[in-house]
Amino acid sequence: MKTHQVGIIMNGVTGRMGTNQHLIRSLLAIRAQGGVRIGANETIMPAPMLLGRNAAKLETLSDTHGGLPWSTDLDAALSDSRYGVYFDAQTTVMRYECVKRAIAAGKHVYCEKPTATNSGDAYDLYRLAREAGVKHGVVQDKLWLPGFLKLKYLLDTDFFGDVLAVRGEFGYWVFTGEDQPMQRPSWNYRKAEGGGIIVDMLCHWRYLVDNLFGNITAVSCLGATHIGTRWDEQGQPFDCDTDDAAYATFITDRNIICQFNSSWCTRVRRDDLLTVHVDGTRGSAVAGLRDCRVQPQSATPKPVWNPDIPSPIDYYANWMRMPDNQLYDNAFKAEWELFLRHVVNDEPFRWDLKEGAKGVQLAELGLRSWQERRWVDVPALD
Repeated sequence: MKTHQVGIIMNGVTGRMGTNQHLIRSLLAIRAQGGVRIGANETIMPAPMLLGRNAAKLETLSDTHGGLPWSTDLDAALSDSRYGVYFDAQTTVMRYECVKRAIAAGKHVYCEKPTATNSGDAYDLYRLAREAGVKHGVVQDKLWLPGFLKLKYLLDTDFFGDVLAVRGEFGYWVFTGEDQPMQRPSWNYRKAEGGGIIVDMLCHWRYLVDNLFGNITAVSCLGATHIGTRWDEQGQPFDCDTDDAAYATFITDRNIICQFNSSWCTRVRRDDLLTVHVDGTRGSAVAGLRDCRVQPQSATPKPVWNPDIPSPIDYYANWMRMPDNQLYDNAFKAEWELFLRHVVNDEPFRWDLKEGAKGVQLAELGLRSWQERRWVDVPALD
């Protein structure tokens, strides 16, 4: 058996997402399964090295997972020839400079989104990587979630007929920290630290809409700061100076209207923390993170407006849950495996830094739409 060992510098993985999704459920899970098989006698084996600023956290994380190598020195890590891939899961404000340095060091790069705090820097990373000839990718995890893989199957098999409109609902109640600790880091509510739900979530909606319903060509977005004071990790109150909710509408080049509400100030009464409702001429579907429910034309009830009596229709009863006809892997792990195949075996990987720049561009234009109270066109990135 031939094994391609791929050393991966993992910068910023002491945070919740980096630790759980990227380290434990992706790379360590790949190692536990014996690597990524690319032939009858050939596999790819990732070899992670932890990188960050907090030595105590890195040492604890390393010890917990079998003594993984770790460092607080980015330059030393980038100069180590054993590690050909650089991965970045830091806060957004730190990402551009570190990814830029990794590209200059000749590393292949894979990173979380947003890839930068502005679209100019995000596109610059794509340009630099292309000119350097390194391979590059951006995490676009929701494309591999079971609910959205099922939704894509419906689109590919023409279940909907003509798709008319899409409605996305995302969010949950994030406690203020006054009576219960916040379940999101406090930097999310500080503009200077890269916070704001528009910057955070419109990057997701860009790749989800582009890949399922057509390229976004225009955006109208209204943001809000619904809660003005929160309490940080030390229990100290602070002023929230960026958006904690966003109400956006997109138009695609297929003339499909997509409305997405994103909020950290809403209490959930729907199937999941994220649901995407798609209406078509021959049927409708509602996809969550794992499940997808459908209502074809033949099972659609015929409501009649009459507010004077209780509704005779149970509007949940005529929806059918799609079966799990295949095994679904962790979404982050699925994309990691594709990227490792791209690095070692040169297999196609289209979720690159240009796609990441598109997400930052949409967030930037969403903020402009809010500021100027108007529709904004979304130009194609060359």
